[in-house]
Amino acid sequence: MNVLEFTAAVAAGSFLAGLLGSLTGLGGGVVIVPLLTIALGVDIRYAIGASLVSVIATSSGAAAAYVREGFSNIRVGMFLEIATSAGALSGAFLAAFLPPSVISVVFGLVLVHAAYLSFRSNSQPAALDGPPDKLASRLRLDGSYRGRDGILVPYRVQHVLTGFGLMSVAGVLSGLLGIGSGALKVIAMDRAMGLPFKVSTTTSNFMIGVTAAASAGVYFGRGYVDPALAMPVMLGGLLGALVGARVLATARTRVLRLAFGVVILALGVEMIYSGVK
Repeated sequence: MNVLEFTAAVAAGSFLAGLLGSLTGLGGGVVIVPLLTIALGVDIRYAIGASLVSVIATSSGAAAAYVREGFSNIRVGMFLEIATSAGALSGAFLAAFLPPSVISVVFGLVLVHAAYLSFRSNSQPAALDGPPDKLASRLRLDGSYRGRDGILVPYRVQHVLTGFGLMSVAGVLSGLLGIGSGALKVIAMDRAMGLPFKVSTTTSNFMIGVTAAASAGVYFGRGYVDPALAMPVMLGGLLGALVGARVLATARTRVLRLAFGVVILALGVEMIYSGVK
């Protein structure tokens, strides 16, 4: 494979990763890192560096569209970013000391469990007639989004501290693996905090770029961001994210949840296999 063919393959794979990451809130890194390391033989450290740059671009492209459409909860995202950014910095520094195989297996188990929760049942937004979360009320985190028929659907945010703790874990894993940890972000907001699934995925996209930026600086300082690799990854992922943002507005929540579960189950099994191997 010559340089042109390699660049085209990277860009095409990154487009699909950006499209999938935009629709499910996972971020393209969960697909880009395995693609570069397993299919194209790129050193994992450079793959993570390119993935983090791509995640920043993908998140920025999708988040702009989702904020304009009114899906993302900006107040929730900015509050939870305190936890994810601090965790991402910790994870980036820990990456130099922990065995990658152990990290891969642990994260794979987390993804498999997240897929099980996604398939088991459909979570519902917190009921408006239930007791409000005191911290959510104080921070004014409750919100609404526009449904498929154009009617505003209100929802309440619950268990804010539980979600904050899960976001810290997501941030650490993001810094360790360079994947944005969108799976944990979506699960935390969808399952723990009671946000509607579309709000969870779009708010996750809004947050992922900031989380990745926190750890990307560490990888850049170590020389693991190669512009020749990062550029096609970034451009392909950004284009895929913009296309995904247009598709999500009319997509059914059940289909999105099924796609989310299938993707993270496959990635979880692959990461466990790679770690054990």
